[in-house]
Amino acid sequence: MAEVSQAARRFSQSAAMAAGARLGLACRGFVYLMIGWLAVQIARGHGNTEANQKGALADIARHSGGKALLAVIGVGLAGYALWRFSEAAFGTAADGPKAGPRLQSLVRGVVYAVLAVTAFGVAAGSGGQGQSQQQESVTARLMRHPSGRALVVAAGLVVVGIGIAMIAEGIRGKFEKQLTPGQPTGATRTVVLRLGMVGTIARGVVFGLAGALAVQAAISYDPSESTGLDGALRTVADRPYGGWLLSAVALGLMAFGLYGFATARWART
Repeated sequence: MAEVSQAARRFSQSAAMAAGARLGLACRGFVYLMIGWLAVQIARGHGNTEANQKGALADIARHSGGKALLAVIGVGLAGYALWRFSEAAFGTAADGPKAGPRLQSLVRGVVYAVLAVTAFGVAAGSGGQGQSQQQESVTARLMRHPSGRALVVAAGLVVVGIGIAMIAEGIRGKFEKQLTPGQPTGATRTVVLRLGMVGTIARGVVFGLAGALAVQAAISYDPSESTGLDGALRTVADRPYGGWLLSAVALGLMAFGLYGFATARWART
């Protein structure tokens, strides 16, 4: 067992793991660019595709060469998930063996492992239900149980808390510690940090809204109100000046996508 653990630790520090992490960070950035673009379409009144991770993958599949690109994205997201699992097991580059960051890496690993499977499924033509419909279905099943509404409220509040934490991280620039010390430098670093700040805050706003919608769905006993990222963006669009507000959020999500490309180059792995 000790030999297996040592081998796993060596692999977590290998060039292959670093390469997988960087490919995954770039793929995650590309997905967020697509989500931002889909949100722009909703703001313009042309949003027929769900503005979430699965919607972005489905939109990629519609284009020439899209399924091949999805296969690459699936590999990248799997590499990203594996990197996060290794951080959960052995500690993160930025925070070492602290329990909190390791738990965050575990959650991220699970989320992106599922997303990698989704990417391969969409590439194979078996996308199934949309992500919003899936969340609505899960919420409806939970709410059939005696304590289901309480569980949905608790889950929604957790997501709201994650959103608030993201906003705080963006404002305080805490994401900077994820970059390799001293890289990039000068004006390039300034641009990267601005993208990270704007993008992280935008993600936080959307996550917070998505969590609030889940809470509202439980309170009103209406699962259709729990539609995740896409529902949060469409809620913004339905407000006064919603098109302008959603366009700002969309640009923020695209900024996070560009920041993802930067981290693929300069992240501490």
